Amino acid sequence: MLRDVLKFLNPLPGQKFVDCTLGGAGYTLALAEKVGEKGRVVGIDLDNLALANAATEIKNKKLQNITLVQGNFKNLETLVRENYSQSEKFDGIVMDLGLSSAQLDDEDRGFSFKGNRPLDMAFGPINENSTVDIVNHYSLLELTRIFREYGEEREAYHIAKAIVEGRRVKKLETTAELVALIERAVPPRFRSRIHPATKVFQALRMETNEELAALSEALPAAAKILKTGGRLVIVSFHSGEDRIVKRYLKDTPGWKILTKRPEVPPEDEIEENPRARSAKLRAAVKI
Repeated sequence: MLRDVLKFLNPLPGQKFVDCTLGGAGYTLALAEKVGEKGRVVGIDLDNLALANAATEIKNKKLQNITLVQGNFKNLETLVRENYSQSEKFDGIVMDLGLSSAQLDDEDRGFSFKGNRPLDMAFGPINENSTVDIVNHYSLLELTRIFREYGEEREAYHIAKAIVEGRRVKKLETTAELVALIERAVPPRFRSRIHPATKVFQALRMETNEELAALSEALPAAAKILKTGGRLVIVSFHSGEDRIVKRYLKDTPGWKILTKRPEVPPEDEIEENPRARSAKLRAAVKI
């Protein structure tokens, strides 16, 4: 939703922005071109792959106004203050909570259920939770809970039960092993248009990285580093994420909401990128 993000951020020459979730660096690069040589863009990501890809793009485009920072965006204020003074305020902040194509295509991790990859969905090298530990050690009730809460999966109990039974025979270590159990647990007659592993993988990724908790911590941090009149734009892909953003903006004084209802991608963007179908954008101005 690059066009919509830029519309709401309205970047001008000389301004300063933070991209809290660098990913494929699309927002960071576009903002850097808009703000020009006198402006600055801070791109934050926990993922080494995202930072390396962004560094290559920045070098190729010969941009000098981008600062790349490694870290979890839940520590937004600390990460920014390591590079800017306490008094420095920013004109806009963007958070895109989706996965990048590079992450989905990474053969060394298991973000995608396609192929046979290590069962690792951590965004960064230092992570308190391990996907392998979650799959192999969470109880039946705990697995059912995260599949329902984070994956909104109707067959959560049956999938969780299949995993618990399968790991008794052999420790689950690859995506292919997990997908095989999920497919056996959800017969074709109970399947929707999407693959039955889609929502389970989403739930495991969110649990591994504690994504909802990170978002809840990042939102008030964003308010602290934005200047009055500064803009906050969040693109979410999960109802739980969107609910957190909606409630925060509605219940926290000091925000003027720009989107009465969340913006959604136009049909042409969904056709070009089907992964964008569940995206919702909310924007607000600090007053």
